[in-house]
Amino acid sequence: MKTSDLFIKALENEGVEYIFGLPGEENLDFLESLRKSDKIKLILTRHEQGAGFMAATYGRLTGKPGVCLSTLGPGATNLVTPAAYAQLGAMPMLMLTGQKPIKTSKQGKFQIIDVVEMMQPLTKFTKQVTHGAHVPSIVREAFRVSQEERPGAVHIELPEDIAREEVEAPQIFEVVDYKIPNADSETISNAVAMIRSAKKPLILIGAGANRKRASIALTEFVDSIGIPFFNTQMGKGIIDERHPLYLGTAALSDYDFLHEAISDADLIINVGHDTIEKPPFFMHPEDDRKVIHVNFFPAEIDEVYFPQMNVIGDIASSIYQLTEGLKSNAKQWNTDFFLEVKNNVASHLAKYESDDRFPILPQRMVKITRDILPDDGIVTLDNGVYKLWFARNYPAYSQNSLILDNALATMGAGLPSAMMAKELYPNRKVISVNGDGGFMMNSQELETAVRLQLDLVVIILNDNAYGMIQWKQEGEGFPKYGLDYGNPDFVKYAESFGAKGYRPTSVEGFKETLQKALNSKGVQVIDLPVDYSLNHQILNVLIKEYSKNLKK
Repeated sequence: MKTSDLFIKALENEGVEYIFGLPGEENLDFLESLRKSDKIKLILTRHEQGAGFMAATYGRLTGKPGVCLSTLGPGATNLVTPAAYAQLGAMPMLMLTGQKPIKTSKQGKFQIIDVVEMMQPLTKFTKQVTHGAHVPSIVREAFRVSQEERPGAVHIELPEDIAREEVEAPQIFEVVDYKIPNADSETISNAVAMIRSAKKPLILIGAGANRKRASIALTEFVDSIGIPFFNTQMGKGIIDERHPLYLGTAALSDYDFLHEAISDADLIINVGHDTIEKPPFFMHPEDDRKVIHVNFFPAEIDEVYFPQMNVIGDIASSIYQLTEGLKSNAKQWNTDFFLEVKNNVASHLAKYESDDRFPILPQRMVKITRDILPDDGIVTLDNGVYKLWFARNYPAYSQNSLILDNALATMGAGLPSAMMAKELYPNRKVISVNGDGGFMMNSQELETAVRLQLDLVVIILNDNAYGMIQWKQEGEGFPKYGLDYGNPDFVKYAESFGAKGYRPTSVEGFKETLQKALNSKGVQVIDLPVDYSLNHQILNVLIKEYSKNLKK
């Protein structure tokens, strides 16, 4: 059997459904083997970043490694950002890259870089195939490592001469599942005692709890034990945010209205968060407040995060055990102050939700999107200042219904992520929200979305600038400089790809346009002018003044 055929058999054995990529001449044997597969669908993208972001999002949504393909050299270097995106975001993903022949020189050093070495700091596993017989074991190990907690990116390089060599008596390895050990009973007992001795505990939910069993366990815990909860940006929707004990999302690290509750708590039960995601609060040595770290792995000690207890093991099992331990001797928690904070947060968030000025305020846009989108609808965000408004103002009703990146926080991932979500869930409404800057970084994938015949809504928040950096620039007291640019006519741009373009001129027009777009076939692009003029006053000034007044 040819090595490339064996490689496809090994991928089929792992249950691979898609390969996203942009092949080169070094991948041609692999491509021919893929053509003959009746189990794996090739999705050709217009840039390797698009392929990588789609593969990473597949991993995030399914828990199984998404697979992407590129050639050597520049194709492989274009996967560097998706590699970091998956690695920091804990998304299982396998990157396959080609290479020139390694047994004989074909074109000297043309296009040759050490891709395996390049991927070393960005992945959990990276290896070059040097003999066809090694393919099944390398593929099995790559998938195992990629899915193992904490999930992440892995990489395999397949040189073209190895891809075409024959393998005698190939062996395919059985996919062996494994169970993460549970926390020991003594640790659970100590954690139960610590929680029971607290007067004002809070639960923090982070991205590591974004597993189906953990979501169910956490919902039961909150329902049964009655401790209020908040979440990180990547922890949104793990518990339905319509829950009466949901306080809000820590979109900022400090000074937001929600931090009033965090400051008053004497214990935070931190479930599934680690410091790779932007911290939702800071710990200080003088704090009386304690933190319990509940996760698959111990806490990495940081100047702003040094919990007093680790509960390490399968998160769902740990939460179930804590629920049973606390149920056995029920306690009524004093949640009055926390619920006052909840109401305070809600009143501040609602302040501009009905403001009809145009260009539209981001708060208003978020409210309209939530009101129009069905309960099971999905929003994917690129990276920009609007991400803060969605994190703070958009209630997520279920897991993975608001997909954002707060680990690498890269631009250019929003559109490919939405395409993947729609491909996986064709019967659910999907909206991709992008800043004009992030959208243009991978806007060529509109062609891929049109070719795949996806019914997808793409909103471009148009301010003709890198708005988040302008907000930071203003917050630091610097004069406005160097961040403005011009945009194409996004309506004509969309139409040139075969998509439908819209440009609303009022808030009411945006509502009507969004409703129409969501109920239309094909790719629908909305060019929406946005007003970010209040960002500095609200996010840099008002909430900090409010926080200072509380401390007086």
